[in-house]
Amino acid sequence: MRIKTIVRSLTIIMVLCLWTNSTAETLPQESEQETVGVPETKDDGVEDIGLQPGDEAPKFALRTTEGDYQILSKWSGERLSRPASQPIRHVVIASFFATWCEPCMKELPHLQNLYEKYMEKDVKFFLIDITESTRSVEGYENSPKAGPFLKKKGITIPVLIDIYGMAKKNYGVTTLPRLFVIDKYRKIRLTKKGFKEGEDFEGELAAMIDKLLMEGKEGK
Repeated sequence: MRIKTIVRSLTIIMVLCLWTNSTAETLPQESEQETVGVPETKDDGVEDIGLQPGDEAPKFALRTTEGDYQILSKWSGERLSRPASQPIRHVVIASFFATWCEPCMKELPHLQNLYEKYMEKDVKFFLIDITESTRSVEGYENSPKAGPFLKKKGITIPVLIDIYGMAKKNYGVTTLPRLFVIDKYRKIRLTKKGFKEGEDFEGELAAMIDKLLMEGKEGK
């Protein structure tokens, strides 16, 4: 009788274990942050320098797909580079991407939505394209050019071409996508590495942008 009881108990335990494992396999798994590594070129030497909120954003001067140049200090900083023609400080959102980066393609529509939402505000959005700086790496030679590629996808955010990879190096971009929210005085206030399905990406960025737009206006 005692042996039958033991056997019955063991059987119940085995059934419970099998049921638990089966249930665990069917539970929805939390999505992970999606990133891709940036391939190194011969002259690269890029290291993640760990830029964090509170750090000063490195300056950049990059050519747009339209052929002119955009300078960070024109829009953000203690002293603007062109105060006579552009005296208003802006919040700047800069996202590093490449046309071969799949997680970047998931992030871009959300950035486009925010770009359209804040188009009439003191906010500048820039996509910093590193495709050209990686074209010399085997396997990346035929990556699509950013301008026509994004136009087909309906992305109208200004694109800056980091052709020599200097901005990539100065910001320590070793994975993509990599996003920086910069306040009106060139301080980094938010960084994001990768893109995570299901996160409130637009809500998080909009809350930060709204906060930065209000800074300096309180009490007026």
